[in-house]
Amino acid sequence: MAARGGGDSVSVGVGAGAGRALPPHSPSGPVLQTVEMHTGGEPLRIIPRLEAAERAAAAGGLSLLSLRREVAATQDHVRRALVHEPRGHGGMYGAVVVRGGAAAEGAHLAALFLHGDGYSAMCGHAVMALGRFALDYGLVPEPARPETAVRLRCPCGPVTAFVPWDGQRSGNPVRFHSVPAFTAATDLAIDVPGHGKVVVDIGYGGTFYAFLSAEQLGLDVCSSKTRDLVSAASAVTEAVKKQFKLHHPESEDLAFLYGTILTDGKDAFSEEPTTNICVFADEQVDRSPTGSGVTARIALQYHKGLIQLNQTRTFRSSTTGSLFTGKAVKATKFGNYNAVVVEVSGEAFYTGTATFTVEEEDPLKYGFLFK
Repeated sequence: MAARGGGDSVSVGVGAGAGRALPPHSPSGPVLQTVEMHTGGEPLRIIPRLEAAERAAAAGGLSLLSLRREVAATQDHVRRALVHEPRGHGGMYGAVVVRGGAAAEGAHLAALFLHGDGYSAMCGHAVMALGRFALDYGLVPEPARPETAVRLRCPCGPVTAFVPWDGQRSGNPVRFHSVPAFTAATDLAIDVPGHGKVVVDIGYGGTFYAFLSAEQLGLDVCSSKTRDLVSAASAVTEAVKKQFKLHHPESEDLAFLYGTILTDGKDAFSEEPTTNICVFADEQVDRSPTGSGVTARIALQYHKGLIQLNQTRTFRSSTTGSLFTGKAVKATKFGNYNAVVVEVSGEAFYTGTATFTVEEEDPLKYGFLFK
């Protein structure tokens, strides 16, 4: 797939292998081409096309949630090969771009989100990166200046990214409006083994998160060891899963707790950034402030009367110091929930491209996890 705007390319040959397009690999194995990006430090490995997924979507007329289940059942080796070691790492994140068919439902593209433990329903940092990718790689037929609306279909529903466009290439910052965000529970008492009773809020921003101050766990989100924060957040996640049943207005496939976000406790409106760390899936740590987490936290703050519509808050990642902003732009309803449409903004950058191959005799060809 050629990118708009072009650019220089470099070819490197070594010895007798000079000029070889690919290293030796299995003819029947996948050759996976990716575009590499990050948003606020959180990586995104984009798979521009996964033909098996597009064939399944076209043949079965599958919704994106149904396609998510199909890919998990039949193509999970692709996720493991690209996200796990040795090609990936413990913090790797990916997105499969799906174009056309029922899965996209009139959007410029649909996306399936991949992480170390499986598949997510929403990912804000990925949406910001994919917004740029959609413009630079020609997925939007006639981009508009100075900003183009890119329509994405995510497993949680339709999302729109607003991307700067100068006529040749995309730019930053990218902002997006997600599905309606709402409060699932506030001041929920949870018994966490090793920590006792804590009080959490649960918010939805395309996926569900538990929120609490790190102080409740005897920690400081800015200065405590990351390992301690991760262990404590994971304990909260498991406790909430056992003690509170989630409900989603549209699909029980979306009624799962994705992770826990530990904060500095600064929920009241302020011009100063508030810091958090997001621990999701199987103890995976978001390097960014977490786009869907910002969405859910804004919904909670609005529900509690701590912020008003169009008041912008800044959120800082405790891992990289990167910043996102968020604000509630519209009150709405989502099923029986009072909800808000939230706008999140951040910066996404390209880091390169890659081509990955497989040798059939490699016992670790589809990756491994090391913790």
